[in-house]
Amino acid sequence: MSKQKDKSNSLHPARLIAAKALGQFDEKKDFLEPILNRLMPQAQERQKVTDLAMGTLRNRDAIDLVITKCADVQIKRIASKILNIIRIAAYELLYCPQIPAYAIVNESVEACKTIAGRKQASFVNAVLRSISSHITSREAPLVQADKSKIIPQTMTSGCRFDFGILPDFEKSAAEYMAAAFSIPRWLIEEWIREFGEEKAEQICFASNRRPSIYIRPNILKTTAAELAEKLKQAKVELQVIDGSMIQLKSPKLITRLPGFASGLFTIQDISAARAVELLNPKKGWLVLDLCAAPGTKTTQIAELTSDKAKIIATDIDTARLERLKENIRRLDLKSISIIKYDQIDGIVKAAGLFDYVLLDVPCSNTGVLAKRPEVRLRITRSAIETLAKKQAELLKKAAQLLKPSGKICYSTCSIQSAENSLLIKEFLRQNKNFSIESENLAFPSADQPDCDGAYIAILKSSSKR
Repeated sequence: MSKQKDKSNSLHPARLIAAKALGQFDEKKDFLEPILNRLMPQAQERQKVTDLAMGTLRNRDAIDLVITKCADVQIKRIASKILNIIRIAAYELLYCPQIPAYAIVNESVEACKTIAGRKQASFVNAVLRSISSHITSREAPLVQADKSKIIPQTMTSGCRFDFGILPDFEKSAAEYMAAAFSIPRWLIEEWIREFGEEKAEQICFASNRRPSIYIRPNILKTTAAELAEKLKQAKVELQVIDGSMIQLKSPKLITRLPGFASGLFTIQDISAARAVELLNPKKGWLVLDLCAAPGTKTTQIAELTSDKAKIIATDIDTARLERLKENIRRLDLKSISIIKYDQIDGIVKAAGLFDYVLLDVPCSNTGVLAKRPEVRLRITRSAIETLAKKQAELLKKAAQLLKPSGKICYSTCSIQSAENSLLIKEFLRQNKNFSIESENLAFPSADQPDCDGAYIAILKSSSKR
């Protein structure tokens, strides 16, 4: 048995590691990425494992629907030991048309033999072959297609079946999108109500894309052009975006890229980078980052001010501040001081009120569902209401710490109005000494260059308090 296991692990490491990660994942509390990091200390097949695990989780409801309808088997009746092997294989059949179907089935059966034995492997084989038998094209165009017969892969293609596997779009667009994109129906209904059907469907495609990785050059040490050349010499495929960000095109372990250890760049989505850019912080400012960890925007402020502002960073989660400390050391920044959350009032007494407060609040993450696929499994209306109350409290605290004529940069990675525009309107109603300088809602996008969703509001205090 041990020999068989060793052989299978050497043949199918990615599939087995992905199945193990999904098996350890608790949908009520876990994020999948830390589990993957624990199971993948080496870079070998890292991209493949990540795609299998994240892709399966991102599309889990649609995958389960296909298993149920094509194989006539209830998910709850499939042994947990083999369920994720089946889900991963179904993910590949539906969303990875470049991989031959026979290879997916055969390798999944072999993987199952390793972890569950030949009897269960026969069951896996039967389920996967039943799914395959109903697929008429693994990469069919979406244009002028019967939407009920195609599981969407991208904005232009999908996996076509020989029967209507999805709800009728014309009867209920929300029900169709919920099934096709594995996103809660109530959430899609909110998007349709606020943004319309067409935009809601675009958001769904963006939420299910394989998200690009972007890096922000540390402008204190390099430029986008210089860093791009350095990465190209290391055979990294990339594209420079707007002269300031770099989109990585080839799968590489970030920590092993040239320039990472020496602090030449930081990972940051192009939508997230916009918040600090809109604020345009200046040298000499006294800045508070109230929800700083892990410090992506904190370090961006330091870089944009030539490391000559005075930046105080804190977070209610003290443990997460350790990552900020690591990033400050790696990027070689001197203008950032980290304090405990309960030390803020003491800082104000000693140094005075702040010129600028960055408030990147905890949020529902509905703008980053592609990167945080776990969110769709546990997001609720009540959770958003609770978050909005906490966000309002943080905004109130930020206002109390601000100088007259100072600015607050309020940002989320949510696209829900309850956490964004409605919350800001209510704050302005209650605080007449504040006005809105700028407001921006970026939708997640599957177009190139793709991006996450984000909301940004720059609020300015009047000169009199």
